[in-house]
Formats: sequence, C-alpha cells, structure tokens
Amino acid sequence: MLKYSFRKVGQSLLLAMGVLILAFAMVRMTGDPASLMMSRNASAEEREAFREVMGFNRPVLVQFGDWITHVFMGDFGDSLHFREPALPLVLQRLPATIRLAATGLAFAILIGIPLGLIAGFRANSLVDFFGRLIALLGQSIPNFWLGLILILIFAQRLGWFPVFGADKPESVVLPAFVLSLPVMGELLRLTRSAALEVRNEDFVRTAFSKGLHRYAIYIQHVLPNVAISLVSVIGVEFGYMLGGSIYIETVFAWPGMGQLVGQALGWRDFPLVQTIVVFTSLVVLGLNLLTDLIYALIDPRIRHGK
Repeated sequence: MLKYSFRKVGQSLLLAMGVLILAFAMVRMTGDPASLMMSRNASAEEREAFREVMGFNRPVLVQFGDWITHVFMGDFGDSLHFREPALPLVLQRLPATIRLAATGLAFAILIGIPLGLIAGFRANSLVDFFGRLIALLGQSIPNFWLGLILILIFAQRLGWFPVFGADKPESVVLPAFVLSLPVMGELLRLTRSAALEVRNEDFVRTAFSKGLHRYAIYIQHVLPNVAISLVSVIGVEFGYMLGGSIYIETVFAWPGMGQLVGQALGWRDFPLVQTIVVFTSLVVLGLNLLTDLIYALIDPRIRHGK
C-alpha cells in the first residue's frame, strides 16, 4: 500500500506541475497579455507602462520562475478588478461552491443509487423505464437550459424556491438538483449495470432463498459489491461538480467560484481567472488522489497491480 501511495502521489505532483505550466501559458497563448487585460482605448505608452509593472517585458522563463515561486509561497498575484490578492477572493467563494457541489452530490447518491439498484433487479419494469429515462435526460439535457425552466416553473410560477442567490436554506435546492442530474444519471446507469451482473450470483440467490427482504438484500449483499466501482466515480464527479458549475452559478446567481470566474472573464481580470483555474485544478487533483487511495483500500487488487 505504501509503494502504491508513493506512486500515486508522484503522479499527482507531476500533474500539478503540468497544471501550473498550462495556467501560466494560458494568458500568453491568447495574445499579448497587456492588450487583453487593458482597455482597447489604452494608448501604446499606457500598455508599455503596464507591461513594465506586470513584468511582461521580461523573458518568459524568468516570468515563469518568478510566478511559480510566488505560487509556492501562496501568492497568486493581485486581481486587476478588485485591486487585492486573488487567492483570498477565491477562498471567500469556496464555501458556497462546496455547499452547492456537496448538496448536488447528495441528490445524485440518494436518488441515483437506490433507483439503479431497483431498476437492476426489476429489468424492463416501469421503475426500470423511469430510471433509464432519468439517466438519458440527465446526460443529454443542457443544464443551463434546465435551470431556466426550473426557475420559471418552481420559482416564478409556483413560488416554492427563491429565484436567485443563496440567502435562504432552500436556495440551494434548484441549482444543486440541476448540477446533480448528469452525475445522477451516471450513477444510476453504473448501479443498474452492476445490479444486473450480480443479481444471478449464488450469494444473491441464497439470500433470496433464506427469505430475506428484497431491500435488505440490496443493502447488505448487493450494494457492497457495487460500491467498489461507485467510489472512483463519485470522487471524480465531485471534482467535476466543484469545477464545472460556472453555468449553474451564473444562471442562479449563486455566489461561488463559478460565478466569480464568469465575472473575471468579463472584466478581463486574467490574474484572477488564472488563480481560479490553478486552485480548482489542484483541488480536483487532490480529490482524485484521495479517491485512488480509498479505492485501493477497498479493493486490494488495485494496490497489488492485479
């Protein structure tokens, strides 16, 4: 297990270095950073002065070395719009994004996995048809469009939930549900497939022959076997939900990192965008590493390379 852990940590560190290189190159690849960050009406002298202040007139390798040194010290630079360090701005929005992603993941797990188990044991039934329909819709409907439809129906027409913001506890329900739907569909399909595979196994038939209740068999005998494959998916999808909620947060005016990156792009605040990209990528890498380690603990075949 120790050898496996060191190998995974080493791979994650290499990927983290790749993320830093790409984040640094991101601004340079789109053109002259000074032209992108400054107003179109800025004069040539103003742009040259800006390049001098930001250090864009230095050699690229010198710029990268200086930037990555500051990143290792926790200094990601200053936001051009807010005129203050970018990292604290991102950390201020992090709790709202975690709350949204965690609630969405809870929806996906509590609905997708039980429905997948029932659909797997009742293939071609009405429940199975309903489950497959949810899986199909969840992975095909654009989430920003669905968010607008839910706002129109449940917020404006029925008045059950707030239209936007995060001031009330129920404000998280609509955006979290929309965010969870693709993950819910994937968990449902995976659980259904696993249940179809194990429902004819000897240990399941034995449990049925003993007279155990159907749902007790699902939870005690089937779910532990399905959980091995679900762990890796849940960890990866939670990282996706943390980093991929920009449209949802924009539609519902949710004060998280997704909304902040949309605003930063509109302000052409590339240091802030760069900070969000690096921070989110490192969080996702950390979650993937944790998922791999947990997966190896659950299934010894993984850490032994079998």
